[in-house]
Amino acid sequence: MIQRDAKDKLKNLAAKFKAVAVIGPRQTGKTTLVKQVFKTKPYVSLENPDFRNFALEDPRGFLANYPKGAILDEVQRVPEIFSYLQEILDNSKVKGLFVLSGSNNFLFQQSISQSLAGRVGYLQLLPFSLSEMKKGKILLPEDDQLMLNGFYPPVYDQKIPPADWCANYIRTYIEKDVRQIKNITDLITFEKFISLLAGRNGQELNSSSLAVETGVDLKTIQSWIGILESSFIIYLLRPHHANYNKTIVKRPKIYFYDTSLVCYLLGIRSISHLKTHPARGAIFESMVVTELVKKRTNKGLPVNLFYWRDKTGHEIDVIIDYDGNLLPVEIKSGMTFREEFFKNLDYWTALSKAKKSVVLYAGENNQKRSNGKEIICWRELVKKDL
Repeated sequence: MIQRDAKDKLKNLAAKFKAVAVIGPRQTGKTTLVKQVFKTKPYVSLENPDFRNFALEDPRGFLANYPKGAILDEVQRVPEIFSYLQEILDNSKVKGLFVLSGSNNFLFQQSISQSLAGRVGYLQLLPFSLSEMKKGKILLPEDDQLMLNGFYPPVYDQKIPPADWCANYIRTYIEKDVRQIKNITDLITFEKFISLLAGRNGQELNSSSLAVETGVDLKTIQSWIGILESSFIIYLLRPHHANYNKTIVKRPKIYFYDTSLVCYLLGIRSISHLKTHPARGAIFESMVVTELVKKRTNKGLPVNLFYWRDKTGHEIDVIIDYDGNLLPVEIKSGMTFREEFFKNLDYWTALSKAKKSVVLYAGENNQKRSNGKEIICWRELVKKDL
């Protein structure tokens, strides 16, 4: 079993809150993690119709069977239970009493926010990070194969070909999760919408353009974006607010949390196809950005990542904001470093007076240069904090 980096944070949350909720995309190992950490707690899946019917018909009686708490999986299937959980938690002083998880994050988080706000500690569990794969002694393939494979556990522990896994994952997500959300009735159009988003991976979110191409109104597009974001299918990298007297872009950029889904939706099935595909650079960028996100969520830290672009085309891929101390990061998919990689970084550091800048690239040679410039192989994120 691969040890997850989030394990320590989960234990820490359980020592502080009366309940903890593990959220994240489907198939990231949420159930495996909570069973491993809370070995003595009873495990109950409300996907099981017997347990679900009991909880629906007699929620108070159902919960009375677990006076010392339990792991409640797929708990969003019984939304009525949250009000009864609230009563139990309010009357108890025990920390880590209940552990909650579910696969439909949109409904799961909605139910928690309505009944258990302030009583639950959250942990996000995303697909494997690079460091988890290395510690788990998974042989890390070269970058193009890694982008095709993605980072979801079943591709590695069950040896499922990524294209087969992605096809099933998208079908399951749309048919199970999306069907339960009332405002989505045209699933074929929604699937087309996801494919259109894959073509915009690494680009600014233009909801109006998506509405025209999808054939639905702007409010629907905004609603669907919210669903995909809360389901951890896409990540929106927000623009940094600093303008330095420049007119700056204020729309977020879209990234998919896993590159295998982007490759699948774009019809990329082989390394040779990926190497020549015009989206390869954006897919590589997506892989690095989400690795930076995982490093933070696994520790339960705020995701302090932004990007910056002005109207004249100057752009910084990632700005890491350490309480006002800004570190600009450029992401390049090339294996050979070129001086032009620092072009936008030099422009921005002159504006912001930042003391350091970093290029993360696919090459192997790390360099520290004058003026705080650093060139780092992106795989060094395994052991280096940015």
